[in-house]
Amino acid sequence: MSSTQIWNTPSYYYAISYWLSATLLISLNRNRINGWKKWAAEAGAFAAVLIFMILTDGVQQILFLLTMLTIVVGIYLYFRAICGFEDMVTVFYTIKAFIVGELCASLCWQITYYVYDLLDGKGRQVLMVCLYALLYLFVMLIERYRQIDMEEMHLTKREIFILAFLALTVYTVSNLSYVSRDSIFSGSMAKDIFNIRTLVDLAGVILIYTFQLQLKEVQTRFEKDTLQNIMNMQYQSYQLSQESIDVVNQKYHDLKHQITLLKAETDSAKATKKLERMEREIRIYETQNKTGNRVLDTVLATKSLYCQNNGIELKFIVDGKLLGFMDEMDISALFGNMLDNAIESVKTLEDKEKRLIWLYVSREKQFLRIRMENYCEEKIKFRGGLPLTNKKDKHLHGYGMKSMKKTVEHYHGSLCTDLEDNRFRLMILIPLPEQYLQD
Repeated sequence: MSSTQIWNTPSYYYAISYWLSATLLISLNRNRINGWKKWAAEAGAFAAVLIFMILTDGVQQILFLLTMLTIVVGIYLYFRAICGFEDMVTVFYTIKAFIVGELCASLCWQITYYVYDLLDGKGRQVLMVCLYALLYLFVMLIERYRQIDMEEMHLTKREIFILAFLALTVYTVSNLSYVSRDSIFSGSMAKDIFNIRTLVDLAGVILIYTFQLQLKEVQTRFEKDTLQNIMNMQYQSYQLSQESIDVVNQKYHDLKHQITLLKAETDSAKATKKLERMEREIRIYETQNKTGNRVLDTVLATKSLYCQNNGIELKFIVDGKLLGFMDEMDISALFGNMLDNAIESVKTLEDKEKRLIWLYVSREKQFLRIRMENYCEEKIKFRGGLPLTNKKDKHLHGYGMKSMKKTVEHYHGSLCTDLEDNRFRLMILIPLPEQYLQD
């Protein structure tokens, strides 16, 4: 084996490895394009990286650094072309694909080196195919086993900077022997060089997965605390609203009796008419928002008042007695978040006639059926039946919908949403307990 073969891994080993690494990560994510566009992008990416690596094979120093930088940018663009990730998530996938590609190419060539003289050219190619198949099968199993969905994670620039610094350090140390064999961390023998490169790359991959796992755990804890805080805030809002409504109800009750006394004492027909009108309005107040569930009555009364003050029409047909099996906090959080989202969506509409919200709560066979609709002019993307927030700071928004989903799933129900003809619909089905099915 010549010295060139010892020191330099063939460029096409790296080209294939980078492409396989990125393509595998893309294939395991839902947020990607499909069909012929995906196949065309994959074929184009493979051809581009293979040709580029072959043409730049053997470049030294500054040109070598520019070559590697071009490869990293190419991987980034590859992800951007096929996946609709946020910028920070795309950078994360780029770094991960690059380091995993480095490890697999390094290990594949190291094994090939030890049996190099025993195989001819075709045999080495077959060995490369087999090794890459095994290595990337292992990577695929790790990705699926961990079930870490980076699509829903929100990375900050600080976290990406740390990860990029880590990847740069790993790449520099693993390739130090190729730059200078005289440094304290370099190897002089082929075996030493290969061991240093492969072990450092392996350490880098382990660190990236550990970083990813820790990041996911931190975000999971943050999300759990946020959802609990949302439920607590909605319940506290319900309690405050209930206290206010109780006071108002008492005042209306007293006013009703005062009107009765005034009608008996006055001789003016005109005054009597006014008092009768006031009495009718009180009766209307007494009958509104009486759904059969005290918690829901309070939520609807509060939201109805807000809607009235903001030119929004809230209509509902609700059988609140069906909610009797649910916890008060769950009812306040579920309907509070549901109506808050709808109100936020319609209150910005310029056409006031479109500021409509419909809420239905009824029984459908063995299920509690909740449906809410509102007019919506936004272009909403959905994932897993849930809308994705359009807010820029996504890590601080979108928890209202997650809170509702968590509440519904607590009662073994299902929640889904859709948008058709500018009508946003939220639909919930929850199995009713036995006592509700005896009627």
